[in-house]
Amino acid sequence: MAGTNFDLKKTDFAASNLFHYLPVFDEIYYQGHKLANVQSFKAIREGQACTLLALSIIRKDEDFLWESTKDLLDGAIKQAAGISRGIYSFDLLTFDVHKENAGFSPHELSSVIANSCFRLKPGEQMLIRYSSVFGLLQKLVDESWGKITLKTSVEVFNDKPNFLFALVSKILKTVEFSHDPVMVLINDLSTFPLHDPANEKQKDFLDELIAQHAKLSIEFPPEVYIQDNNGVRELFSGTVVRTGYV
Repeated sequence: MAGTNFDLKKTDFAASNLFHYLPVFDEIYYQGHKLANVQSFKAIREGQACTLLALSIIRKDEDFLWESTKDLLDGAIKQAAGISRGIYSFDLLTFDVHKENAGFSPHELSSVIANSCFRLKPGEQMLIRYSSVFGLLQKLVDESWGKITLKTSVEVFNDKPNFLFALVSKILKTVEFSHDPVMVLINDLSTFPLHDPANEKQKDFLDELIAQHAKLSIEFPPEVYIQDNNGVRELFSGTVVRTGYV
């Protein structure tokens, strides 16, 4: 999905697990993907535009958790498409795989999506929320039959935790020499987080990386947030935004 003028701040998206622990913004716009699986947002705070790049990751040995989640979502999307008319895209912005339980109903999610489909005209979009699911539904064209394409953005992390810096570096390279503030959010879905504050080697790699990119910034050093089961931390300043399960 390309950039949009749909202000997510006017919805309850700021309460999602992606934005809940970030600074408060006045406006939030989804811009699609800067890189594969990296969601790009334009956020406005006190009149200043900010680029936010968010990536949800999971350990390779835990990817079954995401695959089972995706199966639930795929089933709900197919069920919704079966009772809809028209061609749609559903861009999953976030889904908290840890907070869902037996009460999560794919059937209820499909009903929410299908009912929303009937309300949209070609080119229109709306935010869908069910439990911790947040996604952008857009109607592309009218048809006598229904089709909904599910787009997800979760990356399986294959490397050793020490190489988390390489992932952050890949993202920061896309915004080198930016005139606007830049925020990077790594949303770790792993049960056992990749980021370990006690791992000195990992910390040294990340510290050096962020210091290098701070020198390349025009005015604002990058803010890099790590969000996982241990809480939320901003690496450049060393600020602990929250400890414990998020």
